[in-house]
Amino acid sequence: MPRPADAVPLRTDGILDRLAALRAADAPTHGGRVLSYVYDPGLAELDELAAAAARAVQPVNGLDPTTFTSVAVMEGELLGFARTMLHGPADGPDAVVGSVTSGGTESCLLAVKIAREGFRAEHPDVRPRVVAPVSVHAAFRKAAQHLDVDLTLVPVDPATGTPAAADLVAALDAEDVALVVVSAPSYPQGVVDPVAEVAAAAAARGVPVHVDACVGGWVLPFWVAAGGEEVPPFDFSVPGVTSISADVHKYGYAPKGASVLLVRGRDRQRRQFFATTGWPGYPVVNPTLSGSRSAAPLAAAWAVSQALGTAGYSALTARCVRATYALRAAVDAIDGLRVVGRPTGPLVAVATDESVPPERRVDPHLWADAVRSLGWVLQPQPGLVQDDGTRLPHTTHLTVTPVTEAGLDGLVAALGAGADAVRGAGRPDVSGVLAALAGGFAPGAAAPTADEMWGALVGVLAADDRGPEGDDDPSPRGSVLPDRLAPLMALMEVLPAPVAEQALVEIVARVSEPHAEAPGTA
Repeated sequence: MPRPADAVPLRTDGILDRLAALRAADAPTHGGRVLSYVYDPGLAELDELAAAAARAVQPVNGLDPTTFTSVAVMEGELLGFARTMLHGPADGPDAVVGSVTSGGTESCLLAVKIAREGFRAEHPDVRPRVVAPVSVHAAFRKAAQHLDVDLTLVPVDPATGTPAAADLVAALDAEDVALVVVSAPSYPQGVVDPVAEVAAAAAARGVPVHVDACVGGWVLPFWVAAGGEEVPPFDFSVPGVTSISADVHKYGYAPKGASVLLVRGRDRQRRQFFATTGWPGYPVVNPTLSGSRSAAPLAAAWAVSQALGTAGYSALTARCVRATYALRAAVDAIDGLRVVGRPTGPLVAVATDESVPPERRVDPHLWADAVRSLGWVLQPQPGLVQDDGTRLPHTTHLTVTPVTEAGLDGLVAALGAGADAVRGAGRPDVSGVLAALAGGFAPGAAAPTADEMWGALVGVLAADDRGPEGDDDPSPRGSVLPDRLAPLMALMEVLPAPVAEQALVEIVARVSEPHAEAPGTA
């Protein structure tokens, strides 16, 4: 049958095949081989349910829940589940309400916005300040920058990663504090901050408290009943806690793009909204940073929470508990490595055991690279010098998920073999890159241009002979990052922070820069 003269030309052949080929180059999202970024419950039927729910609302615009009423129902039910899980009251002046956001960063930004607006209303001539441990998620640094508030970062114990409650409380004794943030748990070290002690002191001073439970909010409530260690109180059962962020796309096992921000009190929560009648179009009301937004992440998260319920989350958490304990024991048994502090929950940070002689020590970044060569992806974290001069050690991070348990034999063997391969080796030499960038260190010196920065980074990114060869197409896989990240991590630690951050920007920006002729533009 001939096509109409005004038919829209479509070329669908091969598009999904190419997407499949692109996906084949990704790190595996299922099976537990990647111990960061992805949260695999090991339940294929749950993935299928989430995909079907997302497809069912594919054309829906979450901008207006009064037009697309399914959005309002799903959001209300998901928030209700989270409120009950985190012990928030459902009525009265302290009723906990909230919003579904695109992720933890947006939830954290909105928590800071709520505090900023409340503080400005009472102190219009004072610049607001947020207080948090240095281990707080980087989203709060982004929030301070985007929302133009000051941020005070309180040092934590280098040995445990835990902030002292007294240090956080001391930082509240000023008239400009709009918010204090604590984590449950912190991402870098996996420890729960002293929420109850800080909240009590903050409440006495009239300072709101946000608990960043983005990573722990959907797993710590089930941890003890699933066989885990005692969890310090952190939720709305703690007096003084005024808001909590909790990502459904982490241990809620929903696809990416779903978090909840719960807030104690309707009047407080309304400060996160944007509304205007000051333009000639439709009235605009946005509870989150986005206007138009897909309903797919919400529908998927709602469907997953409906399917699992409390019993399902408890069963999955039990798998996390067993796998976490097994991995902690495995690291403890590796000569030259140690688990940092006493983590609560399914996150583990691993550092060099400096109590043994140098020839027996294992550098955690070299270890991560060696384990990666065996098919398991761990996450290196650079060290950090705190404002008090103490240094947090460089570590490697492991996020444990339910599917980790099924692969423990292979993973534990790889952890041991990786340590054996690098024991006694020193950190990579990055002096060449430092020399190339030295001009950018001097006070008042112009920052390197993008191309100058890239030229200086080429040597580090090519450290395993898979990176740049002097041009802008560094890897056969199209990635600017090498398989070995230890040299890059070492560089990040010794560069001045502004230069290191510019280097990271350059690396990530190069990932998605268009080639001379982008596919599909013809």
